Amino acid sequence: MREVVVGPGSAKMRWVERPGDEPVRVYVHGLGASNAYFAEIAADPGLGAKRSLLVDLLGFGLSDRPARFGYTLEEHADALAAVLDAAGVAGATVIGHSMGGSVAIVLAARRPDLVGSLVVVEPNLDPLPTAPGQLDSSGIAHYAEQDFVDRGYNRTLALVGDTWRATMRLCDPLALHRSAVGLVAGTVPTMRELLVRLDIPRTYVEGARSTQVPRKDELITAGVRHVVVPGAGHNVMIDNPGGFVEILAPILA
Repeated sequence: MREVVVGPGSAKMRWVERPGDEPVRVYVHGLGASNAYFAEIAADPGLGAKRSLLVDLLGFGLSDRPARFGYTLEEHADALAAVLDAAGVAGATVIGHSMGGSVAIVLAARRPDLVGSLVVVEPNLDPLPTAPGQLDSSGIAHYAEQDFVDRGYNRTLALVGDTWRATMRLCDPLALHRSAVGLVAGTVPTMRELLVRLDIPRTYVEGARSTQVPRKDELITAGVRHVVVPGAGHNVMIDNPGGFVEILAPILA
């Protein structure tokens, strides 16, 4: 495991690195998750032996949990950029799931030297309203911050599925809430607008069981490749890892 100071109070981000050839691949998990979501995918021989970084964002997994960090998409992207700088990475293929896909889009817009291509798996592309009772970013963000820390976190843990609960238990409640707030607030320009404007290869991946991406034609017209993983919902790398690898192999070749 590797680590580098990226945040306030000497907070460190940590990642697992797999040796291999260039270009580097960087895997970025979603809200309440960790780099374990991508472990099986990154190690699959069908994707070739490429150098791969599986990163835990600040507040998640084994990375530190600074209370003075804002956990906006921009701040997550800047912290990830510091990791890639420390690792000597440039022109990477960044593969991000859900919130990690949104962070990857912001990273590519802010630090184009670091990102040579993007694969985003059902990222948030547009701001969302908060929604009480939802077991997602909009539901988490509906809580007031301290209310979520005091009772919403444990309530959410009790209601989510086993897989998400397993990694959410490793999250800092404050980081989880602030990240959800930043995710539903989005960016200016929006993540969708940033993705459309990027002049690099971009792929949008969705699971066949998921709700179809809004305004898909707009993305396709802008040159964003759209692919569907059969038999999968939102967590495509968990629901159908073999199908996800089969989809990724020609994209990453």
